Amino acid sequence: MALDTNKPLNSLGFPKSPAETRVVVAMSGGVDSSVVAAHLAAEGYDVVGVTLQLYDHGAALAKKGACCAGLDIHDARRVAEEMGFPHYVLDYENIFRDAVIDEFADSYLAGATPVPCIRCNERVKFKDLLETARDLEADCMATGHYIQRKMGAQGPELHAASDSARDQSYFLFSTTPEQLDFLRFPLGHLPSKQATRDLAAQYGLQVADKPDSQDICFVPNGNYASVIEKLRPGAAEPGEIVHADGRILGTHEGVIHYTIGQRRGLGIGGLDEPLYVVRLDVDARRVIVGPKEMLSTRTVPLREINWLGDAPLTSQAEWQISVKVRSTRPPREAVLRPISATEATVELLTPEEGVSPGQACVFYETGGSRVLGGGWIWRGATV
Repeated sequence: MALDTNKPLNSLGFPKSPAETRVVVAMSGGVDSSVVAAHLAAEGYDVVGVTLQLYDHGAALAKKGACCAGLDIHDARRVAEEMGFPHYVLDYENIFRDAVIDEFADSYLAGATPVPCIRCNERVKFKDLLETARDLEADCMATGHYIQRKMGAQGPELHAASDSARDQSYFLFSTTPEQLDFLRFPLGHLPSKQATRDLAAQYGLQVADKPDSQDICFVPNGNYASVIEKLRPGAAEPGEIVHADGRILGTHEGVIHYTIGQRRGLGIGGLDEPLYVVRLDVDARRVIVGPKEMLSTRTVPLREINWLGDAPLTSQAEWQISVKVRSTRPPREAVLRPISATEATVELLTPEEGVSPGQACVFYETGGSRVLGGGWIWRGATV
């Protein structure tokens, strides 16, 4: 049915009434997505809640801070019942393992520092779930992410959240223009997480005071190594801890227990200088340590770039942008030099410490909130 473009737009940007607009809401069971679903239902939209069961939740039933497991599915279902809209649980365990968990394990074993939450958004929530939303004849899909979708001269643009403390743009850089056209992020403009909790209380949701998710959902207590050992038996093989100058300083119980930039827990005390993990040699089972200055990085090689600028990435030899190389760090000014449509190098104007393969480098408009895409760091970055 053709849309009547003469009608005023509803709050989701469609020229029809909320009752005529079907929205699939991705519900994790947390307060954020619950508020999105409740708010849209209260506005009169045709809301359909969908929760993905992503991993075996038997061991996580009593674990606070995990999403998409037993208690969270129950919480999502209860919100749907309270607000009077249908709710479905989809078993995505096999998809999640193939698309996210296996790569996480393999990347970690290769000495990288993976960010599985990005892959989950890219390969599961914004791919398979988005297609499910289309199959349900939805006009759009809404999520509880703290990020903004704004209309620009060339169409929808991705922007950081109003609340920089809650901004999740680092984890959503791989959102494509086609996906962005279908997605909505109703919380991105809110000034704080407290504003979200206030809305939850306003709608009488029992999840109003539910704690935020912590760590990676399938990694209990943030213990990456224990998960890797379970997924890849025999991965924790011992080896040597070696200074960058070649001195053997001690032994370790497996490269998987270390990350680039780590200082504590190295087990090599009694030295005159503080040492940090500067490189992981997986093939030789060696952890290479050195002084802090060896962590300083200026040139960052990227691949699998998702570009969200108005002009093609390769239309310029250089782009003056700002970048984040970790989710917790503010954007820093940089120069982006394309090699192809999906590869580039980034020169940081101010060197960063602890940049590691497997992490994301996300692009931002300098001085603004627009997200211009990003890519994956795939080789050892250099000074």
